[in-house]
Amino acid sequence: MGRPRVRDDLALVEGYHSPQLEVEVRLNTNEAPLPPPEAFTESFLAVARAVPWNRYPERSALPLRARIAEVESEGAPWSFTAANVLAANGSNEVLQSIALTYAGAGRTVLCFEPTYALHGHISRVCGSSVVERDRRDDFTLDVDAAVAAVTELRPSVVFLCSPNNPTGRVEDPATVEAVLGATEAVDGLLVVDEAYGQFADHSALSLVAEDRNVVVTRTFSKTWSAAALRLGYLVGPTWAVQQVEQVVLPYHLDALTQLAGTVALGFVGDMRERVAALVAERERLVAGLEGLGVEQWPSGANFVLFRPPGGDGDAVWQGLVDRSVLVRNCSSWPRLGGCLRVTVGTPEENDRFLAALAAVLGGG
Repeated sequence: MGRPRVRDDLALVEGYHSPQLEVEVRLNTNEAPLPPPEAFTESFLAVARAVPWNRYPERSALPLRARIAEVESEGAPWSFTAANVLAANGSNEVLQSIALTYAGAGRTVLCFEPTYALHGHISRVCGSSVVERDRRDDFTLDVDAAVAAVTELRPSVVFLCSPNNPTGRVEDPATVEAVLGATEAVDGLLVVDEAYGQFADHSALSLVAEDRNVVVTRTFSKTWSAAALRLGYLVGPTWAVQQVEQVVLPYHLDALTQLAGTVALGFVGDMRERVAALVAERERLVAGLEGLGVEQWPSGANFVLFRPPGGDGDAVWQGLVDRSVLVRNCSSWPRLGGCLRVTVGTPEENDRFLAALAAVLGGG
């Protein structure tokens, strides 16, 4: 008796992995360096005691979705409601649900490399044909080339990541608008991945409307200091939320996750203070990298992509690990030969990283 065979279209697909090593300074997965305030934990524990463990969770997660809509409506041209929001187990489940709804076998998904690897990976797992087009050498998006690609390929789904992971680039609003117009012209859906959106100074949320083919995805993992929670969401037109809801599994979002997310949204001020502190610390990190003579790219996120002198990212990565500092080695990613990505940590962690990098580059 032989073993069951993997689908032919998945046989050569590699999994997505982020190496974890035992180090003193871990700056490789874009996590928030500090936990949420203690008051969050106390508030969560208080409401968690009332969970009816023998009952299924609230299937529609309406209280959580309504609170997300309220928070994301601040600064938007109009007010969102719970009907504009879908919550799921991390933004990756949101992305997978979108791909299952609008992509899949016989349909095309368009990505612009380099970008978040799971856009293409999830789409392939869902059976989609994935087409990747390159960004410019400085990792900005050539809007004319992007529009031409959408017009030529007629994709069912187009992914844009802003701020882009791993480059940190923030898409110009005019570029997003142009790509959206081209996507709508071929009856496709534009997905703007804003996992790092709160670190940037503008958002595609201003484009979300009932007559626009765009959704924005976000996560609690970064700005809300809740990577352990695995909670993400999309904001989009009500028809898109309704269609994606048909794909998600029943009771997919457990009661504790819903409660924790709702409680976290009561600490918006704390979140914004953390974001402001991380942005300031990012700029200090950028200045430190500039002083070390490394090539780097402008970032609107909580990380910085850089390439050491000589371009030997593997050797520099290992040298940092030897000094108990872990960053992300992006050298094998499309068009990122020799590149490393460092997450913005605490001031102490960032000092430790800069000192270790200086020692590695100096041969010390």
